[in-house]
Amino acid sequence: MTVTGRIFDIKRYAIHDGPGIRTTVFLKGCSLSCPWCHNPESQDGSPELLFSEDRCIHCGACLKVCPEQAIEESGDRIITDRERCTACGKCVTVCPAHAREIVGHTTTVKEVLNQVEKDILFYDESGGGVTLSGGEPLNQPDFCREILHQCKKHDIHTALDTSGYAEEKIFLSVAEYVDLILYDLKLMDEERHKAYTGVSNELILANLERLDQLEKHIWVRFPLVPGITDDVQNISRLGQFISTISSVEAVQVLPYHGAGIQKYERLGRKYPLRDLESSSVKDAEEVAAILRHELRQVVRVGG
Repeated sequence: MTVTGRIFDIKRYAIHDGPGIRTTVFLKGCSLSCPWCHNPESQDGSPELLFSEDRCIHCGACLKVCPEQAIEESGDRIITDRERCTACGKCVTVCPAHAREIVGHTTTVKEVLNQVEKDILFYDESGGGVTLSGGEPLNQPDFCREILHQCKKHDIHTALDTSGYAEEKIFLSVAEYVDLILYDLKLMDEERHKAYTGVSNELILANLERLDQLEKHIWVRFPLVPGITDDVQNISRLGQFISTISSVEAVQVLPYHGAGIQKYERLGRKYPLRDLESSSVKDAEEVAAILRHELRQVVRVGG
């Protein structure tokens, strides 16, 4: 219970991260760098500064307290040098407009469980439970494993939302305490997977096959990103691969949306897919229809 880890949010009453009403714990840090990620604050494992420029009232309080002198005025704007900023949080404490926020903090398993246990009644009535998400939870395996272990002691249903990118030994040691695995599959071609996510998909596909041997309950999640994952060849190969995994019970086609754009701006980053239009529900339904034709598993649109 004293094991610590780094999270950036705990969302209660979640309904898209597994069955029933759930509490989703978002862990910080990810080995992938998907350009369509709608939680960019989850990618870096360290605490980060979020700055909402539209809230800033230009009072200058943050300039006076920054120990790294990373904040300066530039015309009518307040600029933060992200290279010099250490996310110490001193500027956050003096900002009267709440324009600054540190995302990511270290916590214990006990502190997480204290939040989780508040909603056991809702889990029991709805068939819900706890989901570990991110980022990539498997980047913090000891923390992950202990949260899941404690949840199982309390008869709480557990789910893991993962990219599958982790050493097999680590993956299986965590999966032991998981009732349902939400498994992301994006691109079936290895070179394209490397180009868009920064890593090979070889380990990801191998881990899914290994999970199948353990007969784990699995839902595959497929992000439908226009011009990247939505081509016929990728969808066909995805369906063919999933058809070989008997433990996959459902496939979720997730339409792309630009909900993460403002977060990128608040982190001081450029959004790499700014000109990309969101995929429509109609597009997702068409892909789902193709997969339904190929698969015996349940295929649905959305979480």
